[in-house]
Amino acid sequence: MKRLLILGFILGRCSCLFAGEAGHSTGKADRAYLVDVMTRIAAPVLQALSENKLKEKIPVRDWDKHRRACTCTEAFARTLAGIAPWIELGADSTPEGELRAKFGRLARTSLINATDPESPDCLDFGAPLPNRQSLVEAAYVAQALLRAPKTLWEPLTPAQKQHVIASLKKSRSLEPWPNNWLLFAATVEAALWHFTGEVQMDRLKLAVEKHEEWYRGDGTYGDGPEFHWDYYNSYVIHPMLLEVLKVCREKHDPLGGLYDEELVRAQRYATIQERLISPEGTFPVMGRSSAYRFAAFQTLSQLILWKQLPTVIEPGAARAGLTAVVRRMMEAPGTFDREGWLEIGAVGRQPGIRNDYNATGSLYICLVGLLHLGLPPTDPFWTVPSADWTQKKIWSGQDVGPDHFLEKK
Repeated sequence: MKRLLILGFILGRCSCLFAGEAGHSTGKADRAYLVDVMTRIAAPVLQALSENKLKEKIPVRDWDKHRRACTCTEAFARTLAGIAPWIELGADSTPEGELRAKFGRLARTSLINATDPESPDCLDFGAPLPNRQSLVEAAYVAQALLRAPKTLWEPLTPAQKQHVIASLKKSRSLEPWPNNWLLFAATVEAALWHFTGEVQMDRLKLAVEKHEEWYRGDGTYGDGPEFHWDYYNSYVIHPMLLEVLKVCREKHDPLGGLYDEELVRAQRYATIQERLISPEGTFPVMGRSSAYRFAAFQTLSQLILWKQLPTVIEPGAARAGLTAVVRRMMEAPGTFDREGWLEIGAVGRQPGIRNDYNATGSLYICLVGLLHLGLPPTDPFWTVPSADWTQKKIWSGQDVGPDHFLEKK
């Protein structure tokens, strides 16, 4: 483990060697920094679970004792969903390639331990308490499997695959709340359908149909019948809806016909996200789950990964803006405790910002804001020159094109 951390340290700290003036670092420097952030966050979770010691080592703080039953499941599932595209790149002869291979093995071993009924760290994805949270985490595991099948699924033995499938199926006993939670049930079904051919279509279909009903226009969905001014369109709705509809399209199901329209909506939402990044690399922190940090940008990050970035966004600008946001959040004092576990807060340690359903494990969802690390280092996204993002252009007096809303059909 020390070797992993040393490699991550080298990758991240070497970024300064490639940086130009402030705000204009190279793609190589941006990537090295973000890999350092990802591995620093993920290492305590995956190292502990790969050794069957997550339940022993994860901190349970005064403010989250009531969430003790689900904090390990959250930490594991959310970490897996975030790092999946990166580890799916596999090994190569570079320092980063070696690091990916090692974290891929840690992630796979963690998945095996988390789903093995005989493991001390076996996690219950059908537990009804607290508040049906296990359904949420089953969905993040399902999402991770869809994002990294070569690394997380294909190397498993038949028995190990059955343990994973059985764990996901346990979540079927939990009814989702009538809001974004419908997509958790649908994502589990999409993964089961993709990997086994079996699906409970009613759980999947309900989520898609209800979100069509709840679409509010201009790339934004209500969280249920009501609109909430928060980032759940990025934490959950667009990323999971895209994954579900993608599987439907692969299976030639009529619901797959909605994929193209949803992609356009997601692209509009990503355009808005890029415009929310201030010239200083901040963004409005508001709404529920503000402690999820840069998970707020998962939709933008996923579209970069899928090479579906809206044409109005320059890749070098998106990269620079996202990296600036991560820097502002991760370099704040108090972000980690002495053992390297995340503390609660948006910028540093801010216990007052928490919601009652937050636990230490909840915070690891921030890693889904780094999905674009799943693009290889040679991809043009990482090699094009850095550019000013939209608000940086506007507030420095540069000319920009007009912004256009997306008409509701």
